[in-house]
Amino acid sequence: MTIDYKKIIKKAEFYKADMSKFLRDMIAIPSESCNEKKVILRIKKEMELVGFDKVEIDPMGNILGYMGKGDKLIAMDAHTDTVGVGNLSNWDHDPYKGYEDDEIIIGRGATDQEGGMASMVYAGKIIKDLGLEDDYTLLVTGTVQEEDCDGLCWQYIIEESKIRPDFVVSTEPTSCRIHRGQRGRMEIKVETTGVSCHGSAPERGDNAIFKMGPILNELQLLQKELKDDDFLGKGTLTVSEIFFSSPSRCAVADGCSISIDRRLTWGETFEQALEEIRQLESVKAARAVVSMYNYDRPAYTGLVYPTEAYFPAWVLEEDQDACRALKKAYKELFDKEPIVDKWTFSTNGVSIMGRYGIPCIGFGPGHEDQAHAPNEKTWKSELVEAAAMYAAIPSMYLKILGQE
Repeated sequence: MTIDYKKIIKKAEFYKADMSKFLRDMIAIPSESCNEKKVILRIKKEMELVGFDKVEIDPMGNILGYMGKGDKLIAMDAHTDTVGVGNLSNWDHDPYKGYEDDEIIIGRGATDQEGGMASMVYAGKIIKDLGLEDDYTLLVTGTVQEEDCDGLCWQYIIEESKIRPDFVVSTEPTSCRIHRGQRGRMEIKVETTGVSCHGSAPERGDNAIFKMGPILNELQLLQKELKDDDFLGKGTLTVSEIFFSSPSRCAVADGCSISIDRRLTWGETFEQALEEIRQLESVKAARAVVSMYNYDRPAYTGLVYPTEAYFPAWVLEEDQDACRALKKAYKELFDKEPIVDKWTFSTNGVSIMGRYGIPCIGFGPGHEDQAHAPNEKTWKSELVEAAAMYAAIPSMYLKILGQE
């Protein structure tokens, strides 16, 4: 098949207003994790409008739109949930009513990551318009609960729905660069216990909060010694929460726990990360319990699909077919070499490639620094650029395979 890349770009530009309206409609619907139903239904309406061959919603609440009936299954993914809005006084515009001018769209989810969804859906329209169907099936997924538990949606899609694409394009924000990996992460709990007594005579008890103090100091030191990687960067940890139990403010605390956000670089495992903490002298002295959190919050459909809060690192080699296809499509569309990089944050790739080894590659509109920020914005030019890429990728992938 001969592909006219200029026509793809022209079509993507033609649909800029439609993509912008669709994105603003999604932004206007609050859709925090486990409350995505209304935005999923809005996406379903748009998929049907532009001509997807089949649109379905699975028992977890993910929406799956199919186009074509070819042998190669190429998936593109955007999560549909957002974080909350935080302190409204930090916003210059209503986070759901948003703001739009000729260049940008502002609102919660504009970058993270409903912009990717808008571009994916209209890439399907471009494929239909230009007759770019070939021996592939395009699967566009709008997934749920990513902000709560990244990758859980794809655990369900792969394990329960038995869907295993040849590769997946994650449309998380990349500033329209190609991202081929990310650090992993895990959520760790450290617990100390004590004995309560009246606060006027603390020597009668055993203060669980005091036991946690030396642990916090050693964790700070451990953070500096974590493994580094030339591509993904350094592993990190931060104490993100602290809790206590006590009979009253006038009593010695009988329990204390902390949460640790641990980012895992290439080569680090969850077993190693737990053991590093267990071997700290302060942890052993306090007889603290170190464990991994579990996630079991119900989806908006009511489905509970529990998992450990462990999200593996992953890296796609630059000479892998999917990465080559994206680089070549970018060069043909925009007549320049793409920037190939990695994400700082975590994506559904932790399951797609981290758990299951399905090649995953990133390309998305919007910038990482806009994620979870007040006045979150994306750029209309990037919606266009991403839509053109998504329309060109499947045919280019087949072309790359045909060269071998």
